[in-house]
Amino acid sequence: MVAAGTFAAPEPFAVGRLGALEFVAAKDLPEFCRVVAITKPSKDSEIKFEVWMPSPSKWNGKFMGVGNGGFSGVVNYWEMDAALSRGYATASTNTGHDGGPGDASFALGHPEKVIDFGYRAVHEMTLKAKLTIAAYYGKAPKFSYWHGCSTGGRQGLMEAQRFPADYDGIVAGAPANFLTHLQA
Repeated sequence: MVAAGTFAAPEPFAVGRLGALEFVAAKDLPEFCRVVAITKPSKDSEIKFEVWMPSPSKWNGKFMGVGNGGFSGVVNYWEMDAALSRGYATASTNTGHDGGPGDASFALGHPEKVIDFGYRAVHEMTLKAKLTIAAYYGKAPKFSYWHGCSTGGRQGLMEAQRFPADYDGIVAGAPANFLTHLQA
């Protein structure tokens, strides 16, 4: 359990511009249950994710998965705090590697990590987050939503295409899709 008030990202947390992200400590958060987990669906996978759940009396009965930016590499705390503050149980993933949004070095020689980044990490996080939420509250969320921009928008489109049962609604802002053309 995390007491109501301020939440600061755990160390080490990348800071800076382009190569990393900066997280300003969230203030005025409600008390919440924080679950930190790792799933390893393949030999070269290590997908880190977190699930935050408000106290049962503050939960709106819904789940919101939040997306990433750039090449990710971090749990998106700054979007999780917004969802939590609105009563959602929420989750985010590092997409299977540690690093900043401008760092794609994880991909070289690691095809399984590319798959994790491409789609598997979000799906794995979503399935496991829903199980965690159901265990904590004694019931599944009434509705599940996705919110993301840029890479998070691409992740939302990928979820809709590959795993349409994962979310009831998807906000896919400025999706960084058609990667072969975008990255070239």
